[in-house]
Amino acid sequence: MADWNDTSRNAQRLGAVPRAGGDVAGRVTFDAGLRRHMLSIYNYMASGVLLTGIVALLFVNSPIFALAFTATPTAAGTVVQPTVLGWLITLSPLAVMLFWWFGAARASLGALQAAFWAFAVLFGLSLSTIFVTYTGTSIATAFFATAAAFAGLSLWGYTTKKDISGWGSFLIMGLVGLIVASLLNLFFQSGPLALVTSIIGVLIFAGLTAYDTQRLKNEYVLVRGTELAGRAVIFGALNLYLDFINLFLYLLRFLGNRE
Repeated sequence: MADWNDTSRNAQRLGAVPRAGGDVAGRVTFDAGLRRHMLSIYNYMASGVLLTGIVALLFVNSPIFALAFTATPTAAGTVVQPTVLGWLITLSPLAVMLFWWFGAARASLGALQAAFWAFAVLFGLSLSTIFVTYTGTSIATAFFATAAAFAGLSLWGYTTKKDISGWGSFLIMGLVGLIVASLLNLFFQSGPLALVTSIIGVLIFAGLTAYDTQRLKNEYVLVRGTELAGRAVIFGALNLYLDFINLFLYLLRFLGNRE
């Protein structure tokens, strides 16, 4: 992912951002461009989330779902087991992520847009299992809680004068630890560990939402007026999309009632 550190401070030193009380017209133009840039990111991100939800809902009600996943009711709730097709669907978003990690820097803007929509579709297919694992009320509650939390955290990240760029390294270390703990729990199947990882996951992605919003805002001073602006919108939308989806999933695991 594109990431430029300390962009706002460097831009102020170089005069890239009009100073308060200085060039008023330049400041107004800059602010208007920044709002358009961030709205483009939010529009892509929200459209991606909507597409993922629609695909998940359509797929779980299609006959193909039964070929990909088997749902078995138990005393603890419905257990979903993937078939070979199910594993392909579950792991398919990783193929797109490999493109983002290794090929995005050389890809055209059109290829990046196609990869973003492809990821939203594939993630929707793999996310469809939540509709047979959790109750509809739990899913709706977790979604609206996520939307409210995301809006508040992103707004704070956008408006705060506090520099939270230092959060990045701690959040990434926490994310790595969270992934390791989640993988371990696949073997141990520990209820308390699952609860702890859910709580930590909510906190980490809440922090990432605010952090990524401020980072994307600061990056605008580097990409405005250049051919990188369109690419930065797609990269930014993917970052916020992942923050939203993961925050939703961890909230659902923490608050949700199983079928």
